Amino acid sequence: MNHSPETPPGAVFKWTPDQADFDAFAELSGDDNPIHVDPAFSARTRFGRTVSHGMLLYTRVFGHLDALYPGRRHVMQSLMFPNPAYANEELTLTFLRNADRPEVIDIEVKRSADDAVTLSATCTLEVSE
Repeated sequence: MNHSPETPPGAVFKWTPDQADFDAFAELSGDDNPIHVDPAFSARTRFGRTVSHGMLLYTRVFGHLDALYPGRRHVMQSLMFPNPAYANEELTLTFLRNADRPEVIDIEVKRSADDAVTLSATCTLEVSE
């Protein structure tokens, strides 16, 4: 497998989604579950506030993967969402290329305030010639 010298072994990004992001994703996806878009409803749930769509988190991850590894098609991805991400709370997105299999990228999205993992993922990219 060839990697250009610019291909990073890892990268870290910060992002703070807000309610407008949740609302726009709900509009785009058609997933207008009140847990994502209705602060009054969400306040009465165990979360106490609106939570991000899991796939909104992954769209941000996908955009970073595309920028980090341009032209590399996604062959497979596995995703787990063990904890919620909230509006107006900073997230830390970490990308780490697997040392033994450089086409495999391990990804974690954590709430910056408490390090709770909100997305744990593995993405396999096509092998470049």
